Formats: sequence, structure tokens, C-alpha cells
Amino acid sequence: MFDKILIANRGEIALRVLRACKEMGIATVAVHSQVDRDLKHVRLADEAVCIGPNPSPQSYLNIPAIVSAMEITDSVAVHPGYGFLSENANFAEQVQKSGFTFIGPDADTIRLMGDKVSAIRAMKKAGVPTVPGSNGPLPENGERCLEIAREIGFPVIIKAASGGGGRGMRVVHTEAALLNAISVTRSEAGAAFGDSTVYMEKFLQNPRHVEVQVMSDGQGNAIHLGDRDCSLQRRHQKVLEEAPAPGIPDDVRRGVQESCVQACIEIGYRGAGTFEFLYEDERFYFIEMNTRIQVEHPVTEMVTGVDLIKEQIRVCSGEKLSLKQEDIVIRGHAFECRINAEDPKTFFPSPGKVNNFHTPGGLGVRVDSHLYSGYTVPPNYDSMIAKVITHAEDRKAALARMRVALSELIVDGIKTNIPLQEQLVRDEAFAEGGVNIHYLEKKLGL
Repeated sequence: MFDKILIANRGEIALRVLRACKEMGIATVAVHSQVDRDLKHVRLADEAVCIGPNPSPQSYLNIPAIVSAMEITDSVAVHPGYGFLSENANFAEQVQKSGFTFIGPDADTIRLMGDKVSAIRAMKKAGVPTVPGSNGPLPENGERCLEIAREIGFPVIIKAASGGGGRGMRVVHTEAALLNAISVTRSEAGAAFGDSTVYMEKFLQNPRHVEVQVMSDGQGNAIHLGDRDCSLQRRHQKVLEEAPAPGIPDDVRRGVQESCVQACIEIGYRGAGTFEFLYEDERFYFIEMNTRIQVEHPVTEMVTGVDLIKEQIRVCSGEKLSLKQEDIVIRGHAFECRINAEDPKTFFPSPGKVNNFHTPGGLGVRVDSHLYSGYTVPPNYDSMIAKVITHAEDRKAALARMRVALSELIVDGIKTNIPLQEQLVRDEAFAEGGVNIHYLEKKLGL
């Protein structure tokens, strides 16, 4: 087992990793930008190193600075959290070449799953259901692109092979608009990701976003830990998640979960991972795999009782998976509301000083946050400041518990999206379960 881990992240996920390390008796190193010197995990870590100015490219995305921090602190491994460098194959490679361990899959696996085209090919080979599409990069030949679109059937969606987070995609409803859409998406992809490769898929009209959590040790052992529904999204960004996904037939659910486990074994996957799917008409369609821990991992922890961060650390230290599939039992239901420092109507970021921060409590209530009274939320990073998670014996009870929890949450001094979350957990259609990925934007009039 590692004796010292450097946490290459900030905010609530850095604090979450630090807690797991402390419980495991592992020493911690926090790296931070200049503006983040007062973060809670920086204060609580055994050691702290400033790695640069406030802009992410000069600090949290600065690979040489992070590797140097590992060297001077004698760290043996790095936990990347989510975002920043968590799915950067070059970072994983540099960490390994420098003699340290990257807590996640190896660089080749990250590259395989980071390229959407190669990921889809790998999933097809492993038997994971995929969306009908071009089965590879679109050719330069415009007539061939039109033929592919006709075979798939309109509407189609053009996606950047190296895209993510809702960027690098364009929906096309007619043949007349296709070639221009491909050209524009290629240009955008090249500018945003340094890779102009695009591919085409069938555009599903009213799907849900359902994902499967997996854990694998890279030694031929893998399990799934159930699924989550993340369909409440705004501009492809998740707002509210739950586990398990409601209203899915048991045989359909079991089939896709087992295919994800088999895929992990076939690609030699190591660590925590998430297979993301679109779900429509009782069919799953693979869209991508996230080769890291997810923001919404707490809902899975609540219904399984498994600490995903600890298990992630164990398998990446070389230990075999400590759990078997029969050990995973889904108990009850859980919700997670993401709390952002933003105007609840305009969604503009709202950085500033938090005068008073009070969290809800009680049975089945969990709050993951780096906030404290007097802390100043900087304008430099993602606006998420907390996650409120509730768990109960069934979906109705867990949702009722979330309504109470949100009513107790106080973040004074800045604007937050708490009013929006309170509205969503009282929404009748959402309470029934199974809303699609377009529901929230339609509700907000976007």
C-alpha cells in the first residue's frame, strides 16, 4: 500500500480523497494554486505545496510542477480526482516514467477510451451495445458522408473524436445541412482539442442518460456497482443524479451491467470507471467511458456501502479487487444535488465570500463540500461548491429527505442554484421518474 499520496486537484474532491487517505493511514500532500492556499484540504493535509499562479494551465494543469511536487515531497502516487488532468494520458505517462504511480488506468487505456472512435470499436468488440453510426472517422469524401447518414437515418449527430463535456457536437436534421455541419465541427474540434477527427451517430430523440459504475484491478477481476440516472442536465452538464436508475427492466439492466464488466476485463482496465449510455425504448447505447472517479460517485456509495475512493487506491497499488460481484447489493435509493456558486436564473458564476455556511444533517444525509464560513470562492475554477446527497429505503423517501435537506442548507454571501434544486425535487414529472435529457432545458425555456 502507498505510504504517501499527492492529491492533484482542489475543492470537494480533493477533500474527499484526503479523508479516504487518512482513514487508510496514508500521508497526504496537497498541491494548490496561489488563490487556493486557504482551501480546507490544504489546511488538513500533512504537507502542502504551491504549484503556481491562479490560472489552471499554470497550476492544476501544469504537469512538470505536479511531478516536481511529488519528487520534493517523496510522494509515491498521485490521485487526480476528476477534471483537470484526471483523463490526461500524457500526465499518467509522465507520472509513471518519473517512477510514481498514477491512481487510475494506464496511459494507453486512457488514450483508447479518450478517443471516442477507438472507444466505440473496443466496446463493440466486447459486446457493449453502441449507437448506430459511422463505425470510425468520417471520410473527407462528402458523397460518402451523405451515404453514411442515409444508412443511419436522420437526424444524426456529428461528434469530435476527442471531445467531451458536451463540446464538439452538432445535430443535423437534413441532408442539405450535413456537409456544412461536418466542416464546422471539424474546425471547432481542431481548435478546441487539437484533433479535427469527427464521427457520426444516430441522434436519439428523447433518451435518458444512464451510466454504470465499474471497478477493476487490471488483473482479470472486475465488478459493477449498479447504475445511476443523470438525465437532469443543462447544456450537457449534469445537475442532479440518482441511483439506481428508475424504471429499467431487470433483465435489460443486468445485461448492460454484465457487458461493462466483460469490457473491463478485455481491455485490462484498472481502477474506477464509468460507462455512459443513452437509454431509450428499453435499449442502451454506449456513448463514452470516463476513466476516473465521477462527481456523482457518492450516490453509488450510499446504495452499495462501498467506499469507491478507497477501493480505487487499493487496486491501483497493485492489490487484487477485494470485492466479488455477489458482494454488491443495492440497498434503497440515493439522490445527489450539485450546488453551484451561480445565479439560479441566469447561471452566471457568483464568486465571493461565504459569510455563513450551514449544512443539513440527520439520518441518510451527506454533504461533500470544501466550504466553510469566511471562505472566499475564487472566480478561477468550476462553480460547484457542494454536493448534497440523501439516501433512504426507497426513491420516494430519499426524495422527501432531499427536500428537507435543501431547506436546511445555508450558503450566505453569494448566489447559488439552491432555489433551482428545490424546484427540481418538487417537480411532479421528476418525482415520477424517468425524465429524458431534454426535460430540464425545456423546463427552463432554453
